[in-house]
Amino acid sequence: MTDFSASDLATIYPAPSPRVIAKARPAIDVHAKKFIGMSPFCVLATSGSDGSVDASPRGGNPGFVSVAGPNELLMPDRSGNNRIDSFRNIVEGSGFVQLIFFVPGIDETLRVGGRGKLSADPELLASMVEFGKPPRAALRIDVSEVYFHCGKALMRSKLWAGDRVERSVMPSIGQVIHDQTGLGEPESQEVVYERYKTQL
Repeated sequence: MTDFSASDLATIYPAPSPRVIAKARPAIDVHAKKFIGMSPFCVLATSGSDGSVDASPRGGNPGFVSVAGPNELLMPDRSGNNRIDSFRNIVEGSGFVQLIFFVPGIDETLRVGGRGKLSADPELLASMVEFGKPPRAALRIDVSEVYFHCGKALMRSKLWAGDRVERSVMPSIGQVIHDQTGLGEPESQEVVYERYKTQL
């Protein structure tokens, strides 16, 4: 397999239409704000100074990411695995971030790009209480680009079609990590979920 150049790509893919280019907006408009307010889930992508890239799932109640202004988003950071890859990339790397927001049942997604800064301001964190506790930190995103993706990828995947994979076809995540690392004890998915519930 040979490496592709930009000119090679141009022989395979036609140029995007003017409408596709024009849909990228420099700020959050009324439609993007509504979509973010309905979204309970997004993926946060960051890049580090060493070239590493991280994509991390983030979730909460619909609207857990708040629109503070046409060029500002606020995202709470809930408890996780404490690897903090995304935040390390933000504070040590360029600070550039990309997010893709999902709304269950809607095939289109929303992409938002900008630069992130972390805050542990107590007043800000106190305003973001969810699941009975404030976040440990908040990500403030200075938004520079916003656009909607067409629904083709989610339509092809039938993501919202309602056909769920039975949990039993996959070992519990506790068993998977035990097999991979040899650390700790294997846990059933029920035990894992109960722990999840106490750490939301």
